[in-house]
Amino acid sequence: MEVRNCKQCGRLFNYLGGVPLCPACKDALEDKFMQTKEFVRDNPGATIQMVSEENDVSIPQIRQWIREERLEFSKDSPVGIECEMCGANIRTGRFCEACKSRMQNEFSHAYAKPKAEPQPERKLQRDRDKMRFI
Repeated sequence: MEVRNCKQCGRLFNYLGGVPLCPACKDALEDKFMQTKEFVRDNPGATIQMVSEENDVSIPQIRQWIREERLEFSKDSPVGIECEMCGANIRTGRFCEACKSRMQNEFSHAYAKPKAEPQPERKLQRDRDKMRFI
C-alpha cells in the first residue's frame, strides 16, 4: 500500500491509483461536477468562463471533464475545445470524428491478420491402406 499526500488538502491517505486526491476531496470534486453538469444542462448557451464563475470550478478542471467525455455542451454553445491531432473545434472528447475514423483505419491496417498456412496435402484413404514393398 502506498501512502501519499492529497494534492488538494495535503492530508495523508492510502493511494490506490488515479488522481492523488483523498476520498473527501474526490467526493467534493464529484459534487462540483454534478453541480456543473446541472448548470450546463440548465444554461445551454453559457460560456466556459460563466460556468467556471457560477460553479467555483477552475477552467482547466472543466476542460479535463470535457476531454474525459464526462461533460458535453450543446451544439449551439460557444464552448469548444481543440482536437489534439488537427486542432478542429470539438464539443467533447480528445479527437474530432475525422481523426477518430482515421486512427481506427490506421490501427486496423497496422495489425496484421495471421495468414492461413497451406494445409499439407492429405493422402486418400485408399492410398494409405496399400501394401508396400521394399
